[in-house]
Amino acid sequence: MLKVGVLASGRGSNLQSIIDSIKAGVLKAEIKIVITDKAAAKALDRAEKYNIANSYINPKIYENKSDFEQAMIDLLEEHKVDLVVMAGFMRILSPYFVKHYRNRVMNIHPSLLPSFTGLHAQKQALDYGVKVAGCTVHFADEGMDTGPIILQATVPVMDDDTEETLSQRILEEEHRIYPKAIKLFSEGRLEVKDGKVLIINN
Repeated sequence: MLKVGVLASGRGSNLQSIIDSIKAGVLKAEIKIVITDKAAAKALDRAEKYNIANSYINPKIYENKSDFEQAMIDLLEEHKVDLVVMAGFMRILSPYFVKHYRNRVMNIHPSLLPSFTGLHAQKQALDYGVKVAGCTVHFADEGMDTGPIILQATVPVMDDDTEETLSQRILEEEHRIYPKAIKLFSEGRLEVKDGKVLIINN
């Protein structure tokens, strides 16, 4: 069974969608550890509720980013994690971390990448006036919100949308496609070739 490690910084709603998919029998995986960089992250409460091992790692106690990331890697290795899932983890991973888990770190971003990377992607979409927005699951690489795209989902942008209403509509799609992408990985159906993800039909 696929062993998953989750990195989170906030409320962990995507973590919840993964937990729900596992409990429903849709996703055959086990979350072995939830790691946060924020002591007050609600993701920790969610992990506790479902008896999932969890840990807050304070980045401020480490001299540098490498030492902080090594602490995360040590925990992930201790739990023999196959796939690292970023669920609202608000830090860019270093090339060292990415190399250690090459094509085994997933991230979800609330835009149709490569458009609108970084923070406030929904506001960027509204400011630009796009008619369609959405979300992207991708393998993390050394860049910010770059890396091979696995799945995308679209939502219409309404004339009266605010950042909050658009974010909520996109979030519903995030909760749908993130477990789906993890399921494809667990079934060995994702192949990265020439910087693109091929979905293999078994």
